[in-house]
Amino acid sequence: MAYIKRAAENTIARLSEMFPVLLVTGPRQVGKTTLLQKLAEAQKSQGLARKYVTLDDPDVRYLAKHDPALFLQRYSPPVLIDEIQYATELLPYIKMSVDRSRKKGDFWITGSQVFRLMNNVSESLAGRVGIVNLLGLSDAEIYQEPSEPFRTDPVYLMNRLSARTPHSLNEIYGRIFKGSMPELYADENIDWETYYRSYVDTYLQRDIRDFAQVADEMQFYNFMTIVAAHTSKPVIYEELANMADISSPTAKKWLSILVSSHIIALVQPYHNNALKRVVKMPLLHFLDTGLAAYLLKWGNPEALEKGAMSGAFFESYVFSEIYKSYLNAGKEPPVFYYRDRDQKEIDLLLYQNGVLSPIEIKKAASPGRGAIRNFDVLQPVTQAEAVGGLESLKAEIGTGSVVCMANDLLPVNEKNWYVPVWLI
Repeated sequence: MAYIKRAAENTIARLSEMFPVLLVTGPRQVGKTTLLQKLAEAQKSQGLARKYVTLDDPDVRYLAKHDPALFLQRYSPPVLIDEIQYATELLPYIKMSVDRSRKKGDFWITGSQVFRLMNNVSESLAGRVGIVNLLGLSDAEIYQEPSEPFRTDPVYLMNRLSARTPHSLNEIYGRIFKGSMPELYADENIDWETYYRSYVDTYLQRDIRDFAQVADEMQFYNFMTIVAAHTSKPVIYEELANMADISSPTAKKWLSILVSSHIIALVQPYHNNALKRVVKMPLLHFLDTGLAAYLLKWGNPEALEKGAMSGAFFESYVFSEIYKSYLNAGKEPPVFYYRDRDQKEIDLLLYQNGVLSPIEIKKAASPGRGAIRNFDVLQPVTQAEAVGGLESLKAEIGTGSVVCMANDLLPVNEKNWYVPVWLI
């Protein structure tokens, strides 16, 4: 199976030189192990032989859980330990090992689930671990084009034009429908529906049952489907609970499980003292549009593109591409959204270095100037008197973007641009 070069490779190499422990976490089957094994091969050619061990093996897992010290004698660093969540008992012993040796990059570990893992990591390895969150393939990885965190300033976008390949509406929806799982791109013979059916079965049976302790897997599957139908919408727990026939606290808990396992992302609303009528609900996006399409029984890209959820899938696809561009660079995605009680919305806000950049997402090829009509609601954040005189709360409004199906990068006006979706 062909290896697809990942955008996070440089980030992983950099963090491995900074920390004694490197943790790569993310959903199942996004290529965490394949990526680290590829980098370990490169190290081997430079004279560094890194052992590999997976805790999927029940005998190895038993040793790791019941005699962690002996396990680390057998698999001494440098070592790659796969699926660390199955034996978190190892973490204190890894801490003792790195405190003795103080060598950078001694331990590479992966974890598919973070229900309990992250708490254990933060307690045992605080200050000793660099963390990379790896999601499915981005467009930059699929088409093997340069990857860097998305920005809205025109100079950045114009430089990006020469490095990106234009794609048609049909190609974009083919990509949205297919999703982001590396195996689907590395082996064209894999059946899409069979793959996602197996993926969901594994997720429910191994991760949800074993780690989240959900009693009714089919009820959780039904909840996942309902959440997929709400992609790119604000979260209303009572509504999700009623549709899934569960309580609101259960809906909140199950949604947090989907967040923890990187199935969805919750985008927090941007709030500032100057913006008085902001709605506090988070916005949810499915991170793999292929998985969402499978759950909602879309049969092909053409039906999805013409269907009622075409716009919602387009929004989630754009969000996930921008989101992954930051994660792959080892950065926390600076993403928010805006919605107020007057029903004014801005699909995405990037907030960096005191600059707030609004992004509207439209499937249309020519959205018109109406696409930026809500950007003006942000103006109060630029005025000191509106934020109670606190200069630290002030923000500049940066260049705005309308991400759409335009054929070229074009200005809407002196402050906002139409950005082709293939340019993100």
